[in-house]
Amino acid sequence: MPGEPLIAAHGLCHGFGRAEVLHDIDLAVEAGEIVTLIGPNGSGKSTLVRLLLGILVPERGTVRRRPGLVIGYVPQHFQVDPALPLTVRRFLMLASSNTRSIDRAAADAGIGELAQRPVAGLSGGERQRALIARALARDPQLLVLDEPTQGIDVNGQIELHDLVQRLRRERGVGVLMVSHDLHLVMAATDRVICLNRHICCAGRPETVSAHPEFLALFGAAAAPALAIYRHRHDHRHDLTGDVVGHSPFHRHDSEPGAP
Repeated sequence: MPGEPLIAAHGLCHGFGRAEVLHDIDLAVEAGEIVTLIGPNGSGKSTLVRLLLGILVPERGTVRRRPGLVIGYVPQHFQVDPALPLTVRRFLMLASSNTRSIDRAAADAGIGELAQRPVAGLSGGERQRALIARALARDPQLLVLDEPTQGIDVNGQIELHDLVQRLRRERGVGVLMVSHDLHLVMAATDRVICLNRHICCAGRPETVSAHPEFLALFGAAAAPALAIYRHRHDHRHDLTGDVVGHSPFHRHDSEPGAP
């Protein structure tokens, strides 16, 4: 139904043996929304993702998915045997036999020119884009990304977050992302859920970054590190960095702390 979340969990509890990993988790992801899970190692982020995907069955609580929901999943770890002659094109065909969906997914993820390259020979950023393209080939309404920027340099991380924003805008997908890149989370998500076996705090990024439980987990030094600075040029610089002119094609504004 139009007003129904893509996926929602209520009262989720789960453990392994006697150790409770998650306690009383409530969350929902709406269409066109980007939600990011953050938390220290061992906080239960990956377990929560597996519960939402149906890979694990919760000990208590419920997970409700919108009827007919298609989920595209990008795992945290993915290895390909270098001896396996698997091209990017063949890799995408493992997710879908629909040529149009595959072509669109490759174009949207920016890997159209890599079709005949072996997956094992891709760089870290290229491999993540191939994984995202494989998820998109299923024409999902929800993308689940588990640590998508792991092993990628800073420029690659920024490009990947820009890609996620564009996919949300152009495809209208909901996105659930697990991330440890706190400095990028603030600029790339609508809502943050801070997890440490239970939900410590949740809400807009600027609200969560000032929450006492967030500061207790990540330290007071984390708050300044998460300030957002956006810089859109409407000018040019000389080699010393001084402004020398304005471009008619761009605007400039600096927004420290902008949401």
